[in-house]
Amino acid sequence: MTVIKELKFGPYRFRNIPIYIFKDEYNVTSYPFLGGIIGNDILRRFNCILNYDKRDFYLTPNSHYQDAFDYSYSGIELYFINGQIIVGDVAEGSPAEKSGLQEGDIVVSINNVFNQSLTQLKFSLTKCK
Repeated sequence: MTVIKELKFGPYRFRNIPIYIFKDEYNVTSYPFLGGIIGNDILRRFNCILNYDKRDFYLTPNSHYQDAFDYSYSGIELYFINGQIIVGDVAEGSPAEKSGLQEGDIVVSINNVFNQSLTQLKFSLTKCK
């Protein structure tokens, strides 16, 4: 887990973007040692129009443009699967790994939030100290 100080995306700028850099064992990102993906949390802020014939794409900011980045530095991914919140990847050396969390664990509550709303639990996770 780290932070990119600034990302320029066309005429748009973002600062202090939290990112997760991982070992690219399967060469997914075509980089020999490490990989990282900047995508969902940036692209969800735009409406995107693709013009395949001209090989153009157009971005227009949407209602999520000013949203805070949806990351905590806990080192876990959370998924809603079959009515339960499940721990996905646990980053090596992260607070989640140090606390003993493992992939596949079921989350019952975070910071006294006892429900199965992934949005509320992620928000609670960002408020943990």
